[in-house]
Amino acid sequence: MKKLSFLFIGIFSMSVIYAQDISDALRYSQNEIQGTARFRALSGAFGALGGDMSAVSANPAGSAVFSQSHASFTLSNLDTENNTQYFNGLGTSNESNFDINQGGAVFVFANRNSNSPWKKFTLGIAYERTNNFDDNWFAFGTNTNDDGQFSNSIASYFYDYADGVRLDEISALPGESLSDAYRDIGAIYGFANQQAFLGFESFILEPDDINNDANTFYSSNVSPGNFDHDYSYLATGFNGKITFNLATQYEDNLYLGLNLNSHFIDYERSTLLFEDNANAGSRVDFVEFENNLFTRGNGFSFQLGGILKLSNEFRVGLTYDSPIWYNIEEETSQYLATDGLDGFAEINPQVVNIYPSYRLQTPSKVTGSLAYVFAKQGLISFDYSIKDYSKTEFRPNADFTTLNNDISNILTSAATYKIGGEYKVKQISFRGGYRFEESPYVNGFTIGDLTGYSLGLGYNFGNTRLDVTYDSWNRTDETPLYNVGLIDTATIDRTNSNLTLSLSFNI
Repeated sequence: MKKLSFLFIGIFSMSVIYAQDISDALRYSQNEIQGTARFRALSGAFGALGGDMSAVSANPAGSAVFSQSHASFTLSNLDTENNTQYFNGLGTSNESNFDINQGGAVFVFANRNSNSPWKKFTLGIAYERTNNFDDNWFAFGTNTNDDGQFSNSIASYFYDYADGVRLDEISALPGESLSDAYRDIGAIYGFANQQAFLGFESFILEPDDINNDANTFYSSNVSPGNFDHDYSYLATGFNGKITFNLATQYEDNLYLGLNLNSHFIDYERSTLLFEDNANAGSRVDFVEFENNLFTRGNGFSFQLGGILKLSNEFRVGLTYDSPIWYNIEEETSQYLATDGLDGFAEINPQVVNIYPSYRLQTPSKVTGSLAYVFAKQGLISFDYSIKDYSKTEFRPNADFTTLNNDISNILTSAATYKIGGEYKVKQISFRGGYRFEESPYVNGFTIGDLTGYSLGLGYNFGNTRLDVTYDSWNRTDETPLYNVGLIDTATIDRTNSNLTLSLSFNI
């Protein structure tokens, strides 16, 4: 992958330059099960239980279940495996990383007024990594999806952006460098024209009338047929939050809580495509196309929750998670090279496109929970959540009308089911869990359903507890290489495994 030396900074100021898509909406709307080893061992089914730092993140009333002040810290090792199929090509990639994904404390203040129904108040603060964006996969194979056109070539990406656009809006001025033209076209006309510019200046696109600035018709110098593709995808980063918690216990059976959450995003992605063809009549037979994205963001959300003890054994919980209101900033860079009958062409603008910040509102979520506690010997717990991903919205709405309409039509409501259990033998706790998450897509396969399980052990030393958990999930996605033009998909079978260790103690 080429190193980029950024010589120019293109600062875009027009709404038409935005280049977001549905994958961005989902990336920041979905959360992984993170947190303490005990929480993960029950697959996150803690909404009616409380008494765990990550349970507080699931239901803010959970902190009022603590009888005394409590703290915990968690280390985790994540292993991801992606098995990819793209036409006749099969690929496998593995990645492993280690991080501190949770830490926090709850302080319990008992009410010394015995006549008050409010038994205690709790204050808490916690950090939690809510999603890990590390993802590495590659797809290679011979694309034979030939419809008599060139839709199975990256040429279709550039053609779709250029079709109907004036030639003088996607080409360099006389004497203007390609870097300056790329920067200025982006600043004036936006992302789409930049892509058409790359296609024209690299000889992929041929105007019907190259001497007419008003020309809006183009053909491709890449002939239809078969194309060898080698595509790599590398992403790093994470989504995290800092939570400020306030909760209380009313009488002996009702717990109420509020979380105020500060969210942050750190995400980087790089994709690289090599395309070769030996099709008769092609003037361009090789393309190298690189795209880089850098994203930073911050946001706010709140949670309201309650836990009701119907009896000493049976408990119910209800939690409302507000939307997350994000403010996001993005930067991109690109590189394109072609070769063929017209010779080698390279467009290396060395320009960082800095986009105006935009806002993203993720969907809210409602969770209902049930739990049955067998005295001090064990428990079983169940959580059901519903989140309507079609309510995800980019703002200002006037700049994202088409994208928001696509989201409302392509995404749908998705339910999550979690069940977990724990059984104690003296100081040792045995734990297990299972979860199932429905696809957020109407078609059910762009991102498939998720199934996961977990197993864990805990040892109670008295005021200190040590917990370890192994959990794993699997889902299969049909991921298009690009959202425009070359939309053929790679089938990715994803397996995510975690080994988590937590230390918790009373303070």
